[in-house]
Amino acid sequence: MDDRTRQPYSSDLTDAQWAILEPLLPPRVAAGAPRRTNFREVLNAIFYVLTNGCVWHALPHDFPPEGTVRYYFHRWRRCGLWEQIHDTLRRHVREHAGKEPEPSAGSIDSQTVKATRTSGERGYDAGKKINGVKRHILVDTLGLILAVVVHPANIQDRDGAKLVFAKAMLKGPWSRMERVWADGGYAGKLIAWVSSFCQ
Repeated sequence: MDDRTRQPYSSDLTDAQWAILEPLLPPRVAAGAPRRTNFREVLNAIFYVLTNGCVWHALPHDFPPEGTVRYYFHRWRRCGLWEQIHDTLRRHVREHAGKEPEPSAGSIDSQTVKATRTSGERGYDAGKKINGVKRHILVDTLGLILAVVVHPANIQDRDGAKLVFAKAMLKGPWSRMERVWADGGYAGKLIAWVSSFCQ
C-alpha cells in the first residue's frame, strides 16, 4: 500500500499496477542519505500529466515537487527504464490474452506527419507531399508496439524499416518472430537484408 494521505486521482496507479511496476524501479542505494522520494507518487504525477495533457508546472501541489517529477521522468528515459516498463507490460497483456510473452508475427508500417522547426531534423516526402517526419512502427498481432523509430520523412520506407528492425533487435533476439507483414512500399532488397541481419 501507498503511504500517501491525499485524495486519489483517476490516473493514480492501483495497488495491482504498482505491484507490477515497483520491482522495475531502481532499488534504494545503501550508501548515502536515505531516499525520501516516493516513487509511486512520482509515477502518479507523471501519469497525471499524461492523462490530463497539462504542463509540468500545472501539477497539483499534493504531488512531489515539479522539478523532482521531471528529473525522474528524464532520468528514467535516458537509462531506458520506460522502454523496459513498456516491454514488461506488453508481455503481461499478451499472456493475459492467452499468447506467448514474445510474438511470432508482426506488422510494420509508417506515417508521415508535418513537423515544426523545433521538432528536429525534417525531410520532404514526395509521395505524400509533406515536409516533416516519418513515424515507423513495428507491432505484434494484437497491435502492441514492439519498436518505434522517428526519422526525416524523405527516408524511403524500406530504409526506415531497417532502422526499426535494428532497434528491435537491440532489445534482444526474438527467437519466435517468424513473419512480419508489410505493404508494397517495403519491396526490394529489404527481405534479404532482414534475413541476413537477424541471423
